[in-house]
Amino acid sequence: MERPNRWPWPPLIVAGLAVAAMALDQAVPTGAVLAVPFGARLAGGAVMALGAGLDLWAMRTMRRHRANILPHRAATALVTDGPFAVSRNPIYLANTLLLAGAGLLFGNAWLLPAALGQMALVDRMAIRREEAHLATRFGAAWAAYAADVPRWLRLRRAR
Repeated sequence: MERPNRWPWPPLIVAGLAVAAMALDQAVPTGAVLAVPFGARLAGGAVMALGAGLDLWAMRTMRRHRANILPHRAATALVTDGPFAVSRNPIYLANTLLLAGAGLLFGNAWLLPAALGQMALVDRMAIRREEAHLATRFGAAWAAYAADVPRWLRLRRAR
């Protein structure tokens, strides 16, 4: 398998769902802007900061390994350290955190289902293809990594 996808689906999906959520909030306001307490907005900002930090950490780790970051191009390295030690998809996880955090911070309830939709669509349209690509490209190393690290997030240490 030369490359996992023809199109860079993940960023297109995130951007498309974010725009759709903002348009929906204009057309069918959720009223969440007035109803979201300051603490929830603060939590939303913290979740967004966590997502941005995770995104930057993952990109820096990939750059250090000289790994291709474009989701529609062939993998050039199997990265298993840094954020990739707790999630096989830290950038996609970060995108989910950014959307959900923005929903709280800006009081746009449509961004919360958009975050969940992004997870489902990215899983179906990108992650499964990327995993097949990585299995072909890295064989036993990929199989061992995939058996050890969950697709989205490891919440506790493996024994």
